[in-house]
Amino acid sequence: MAASWFSDVEVAAAIEVFALTQSYNEDQHPQKVNLGVGAYRTDEGKPWVLPVVRTVESQMASDQTLNHEYLPVAGSPDFRTASTRLLLGEQSPAILGSRCDSVQAVGGTGALRIGMDFLRSRLGFETIYVSSPTWGKSTSVITVITFMSAGNHKNIAKALGYNIKEYRYWDAAARKFDVDGMIEDLRNAPEKSVVILHMCAHNPTGIDPSHDEWKMLAQVIREKGIFPFFDCAYQGFSSGILEKDPWAIRYFISEGFEVFGAQSFSKNFGLYNERVGNLVFVTKDPESVLKVRSQMMMVVRTTWSNSPAHGCRVVATVLNNPALFAEWKENVKTMADRILLMRQQLHDKLRALGVPGNWDHIVRQTGMFSYTGLNPRQVAHLVKEYHIYLLKSGRINMCALTMKNIDYVANAIQDAVTNIGDDPKI
Repeated sequence: MAASWFSDVEVAAAIEVFALTQSYNEDQHPQKVNLGVGAYRTDEGKPWVLPVVRTVESQMASDQTLNHEYLPVAGSPDFRTASTRLLLGEQSPAILGSRCDSVQAVGGTGALRIGMDFLRSRLGFETIYVSSPTWGKSTSVITVITFMSAGNHKNIAKALGYNIKEYRYWDAAARKFDVDGMIEDLRNAPEKSVVILHMCAHNPTGIDPSHDEWKMLAQVIREKGIFPFFDCAYQGFSSGILEKDPWAIRYFISEGFEVFGAQSFSKNFGLYNERVGNLVFVTKDPESVLKVRSQMMMVVRTTWSNSPAHGCRVVATVLNNPALFAEWKENVKTMADRILLMRQQLHDKLRALGVPGNWDHIVRQTGMFSYTGLNPRQVAHLVKEYHIYLLKSGRINMCALTMKNIDYVANAIQDAVTNIGDDPKI
């Protein structure tokens, strides 16, 4: 017998964004900047607890009727109903036709997990398509840190035994959405395929299809019989308008598609560590809803058994109270507007400095993230020489820029782009 069952266990590669944050926290440089973390920051560079969340949590703290009993396996009914209505719209044909329901999940990641699990174990889907690049993807070596190479979409799919394929999404040369490449790749999809679609504010590129491009994608997805699974992590963060950002999933539903939608309330409520998620499903007929929910509950039961209540109570209270909902919409717009301002500021400063290249993609992109186009050597230069931390892919969190650090960052980018070339071996 081996001396230890665990002696042959390999050390897992670090998760890039968390390793970067650790390096940033340990750095003593006075002008250090963390552009990697995927969380909203104020112009002072601080986390922001939404005022409406503070209000509701204060009410909850003094509410003697609340307790810590288990929720139903499917989650809080008030939360699920309100979340589904927020995503699909009150006049959604799926809601009016009783063809949809949802299951509460442990964050958006949990919603993706149980949805992928259901499609694999209950319906026998074998292949899953994710965008190239997709959420969390990196193939990074910066200084002495080696980072995991597969994004979280791919890691979840791999754990569930899917055949994983990528569709082209980011045109690096033109710094835009590669609609022709994506359509060609989906046309080659085998039977029993799922496609993960970012509803808005694509992570990590910040580039979304236009309405006409979404219609083109819907056509090929219908022709190939592919199942559309929307990752809905940033409602409100793309445009600042809650009703505008879900256009793609609502269009698919209006065209008669059955869909999944994995909602996350981490960003638009600032409830990052409360893990508030919801998996919405839309079926062809009302009779299928109960069947799907019952099987989805079994997936939940064997995954985390029961969802946490605190965060979902906050969300449900806000979504079901007109005054609080109106206040929340203003909170979301505050965050989205600051992100849009930082996009414009960075774009304008890079142009004023005469940084080589066309930087218009920064203002064409939406949401929290921007794929800057910086290459791995330029990123390494920013980390080493300027203590500016960002992913090797060049993705930055736009709201990590502030009026105090944006000139420093812009000047650092000018140096990196002007003096540091690319090395395909890195």
